[in-house]
Amino acid sequence: MHIHGQAALVTGAGSGLGEATARELAQLGARVAVLDRNAEAAERVAADINQICGEARALACACDVSDSESLQAAIDRAAAAHGPARILAHIAGIGTARRVLGKDGSPAPLEDFVRVLQVNLVGTYNAARLFAAACARLEPLEDGERGVMVFTASVAAFDGQVGQQAYSASKGGVVGMTLPMARDLAPYGIRVCTIAPGLFATPLMKTLPEPVQASLAASIPFPQRLGKPEEFAQLACHIVTNTHLNGEVIRLDGALRMAPR
Repeated sequence: MHIHGQAALVTGAGSGLGEATARELAQLGARVAVLDRNAEAAERVAADINQICGEARALACACDVSDSESLQAAIDRAAAAHGPARILAHIAGIGTARRVLGKDGSPAPLEDFVRVLQVNLVGTYNAARLFAAACARLEPLEDGERGVMVFTASVAAFDGQVGQQAYSASKGGVVGMTLPMARDLAPYGIRVCTIAPGLFATPLMKTLPEPVQASLAASIPFPQRLGKPEEFAQLACHIVTNTHLNGEVIRLDGALRMAPR
C-alpha cells in the first residue's frame, strides 16, 4: 500500500514509539489521527506535525484504547476529518514490574495484572476489531488490499524478566493473536503484522539514570546502543508498504536476548 494520501490511526502517539510513527507517516504523506489518552500530549504532537508539514495532516484525538465507546468516538472523529482509515498502528500500552510474591510472601494484587492485560491485550483487540469493521467496507486497492494493522508487542513476550508476568503475558497475547487475526481478515484484504521492540530510547527509558541506560545499551549485541524511535517508525511504515508482509512478528532488538533480571 502506498502511504501517501491514506488516512492512518496511531494509538499511543503522544510520545515515544507512537509519536515517531505518527511523524513518519505524516512525512510520507498520510493524514494521521494522533490518538492518546493524554490529550495535551496528542495536541502537542499533532500541532508540531502540522507546523512541520505546512498543512493540517494531523488531528489529535484523546481516547482510552481499552474503552470501546471512547475509541470508537475517536475513530469516528478521525474519519470525519480525514476519511476512513486504511492504516492502523497500534502502539498504546503500559508496563508494570511486580513479582508474584512480595518480600513478605503476600501475593501480588490481581488488579495490577488485570489492568495491564486490559490495556495491552484487550486494547489491541479492541482497536483491531473497530478498525477492521470500517476498513472491510472500503473499496479494495491493488492486490485486493483494503488495509493494514501494525501491532506492538515486545521482546518480553519471549524473554520476560523477573517481575514481568503481566507485561509478558499481555505482549505474548498480542504475538499469539497476530497470525490467526491475519488469517481471519485475509478474505477482506486486511493485513496484520506485529513489531516486538527491544530496548528503545523512549521518554520512559530516559527517566532512568545515565549509568543504567548505558548498562542496558551495553547488553545489546549490535548496534550497542538503545534503539531509536525513528527505527521503529521506519519498520512500521515498511510493513505498510510491503504488501507481502502478513501474519508475521518481527523482533527489532539488535539481537538482544533478555537475561532473567
